[in-house]
Amino acid sequence: MKKILWSAFTILLICFGLNLTAKKLDGNVSANSKRTLIIYNWGDYIKPSLLTKFEKQTGYHVIYETFDSNEAMYTKIQQGGTNYDLAVPSDYMISKLRKAHLLDRLDRRRLKNFKNIDPIFLHQSFDPKNNYSVPYFWGTLGIIYNDKFVKASEIQHWNDLWSPKFRHNILLVDSARDIMGLSLVSLGDSMNTTNSLDLKLAKTKLDELGPNIKAIVSDELKMYMIQNDAAIGVSWSGEAREMLDSNSHLHYVVPKEGSNLWFDNFVIPKTARHKKAAYAFLDFMLEPKNAAENAAYIGYATPNRAAKKLLPASLRNDRQFYPNQSAMKHLQVYRDLGPSKVQEYNDLFLEFKMYAH
Repeated sequence: MKKILWSAFTILLICFGLNLTAKKLDGNVSANSKRTLIIYNWGDYIKPSLLTKFEKQTGYHVIYETFDSNEAMYTKIQQGGTNYDLAVPSDYMISKLRKAHLLDRLDRRRLKNFKNIDPIFLHQSFDPKNNYSVPYFWGTLGIIYNDKFVKASEIQHWNDLWSPKFRHNILLVDSARDIMGLSLVSLGDSMNTTNSLDLKLAKTKLDELGPNIKAIVSDELKMYMIQNDAAIGVSWSGEAREMLDSNSHLHYVVPKEGSNLWFDNFVIPKTARHKKAAYAFLDFMLEPKNAAENAAYIGYATPNRAAKKLLPASLRNDRQFYPNQSAMKHLQVYRDLGPSKVQEYNDLFLEFKMYAH
């Protein structure tokens, strides 16, 4: 669920340097050509040079489009305006796409590198037999804290966020499911609850957190934390990785009582026209060297165990971003709760936002 937003520089670099548009390549390759691959992905969620490498290695021309939310991606695929060959939805959205019969069933015989995926990241609830999806990245929701203002012992659990000492000093990522989820876990409830009373109680507890909230933001959270503008932030592991790399005073912790374990997977939409190219790209990205290079660039955890071995020891042994199996047992994968319950989460979160800080 890569939440990275494009910078203007990245947009220019990608569009100009890699020709990721629908224009023809060498005068005869277009969106309708058999030598084309159309990818629909989150912004800045692949190393650009890997796309160039794939084009040179295979002769396919890559057209790369981006989305900024799972819901926007779902609508575009459902409408069928563009026949995407590959998309990268998150866990619960994969389930929704599958139930809507919008995904093509995978032929894993065409993916010789599928064996590189660590089995612990297969057979998840959103695609029990991995008949429709190939793991791409995974990560967690956690707490980033600045040791200039906060001691490690002061911020190890979700309930620590409610401490009066953090008044007007916490940044929250603008995500209903995640923020409602952390409140639910702090109360001992599931992040996938459909119980309206549990949800209202979680929202009531969030209201009590209001005085501690400095801002509820999106991509800006990284900048604020890097610049020491807040003591604490709640965000995703990949975003945290980028922050920690830019400020040695920052640290990331996943509360032991539990949090979200999310997955982003490749899928082939039912309307894909260039399936040969799609399988070629999937196998290319599953090659250990390519997967490791991509993981080092993006900052999120790779499910490719062969690629993980190629990462620097400082990355692959970092328990903040590669939790051990004991910690993994307490993490929860989001489920597709249906539109009415998702709306309930969103409405309660919106009410909280209106009165926070």
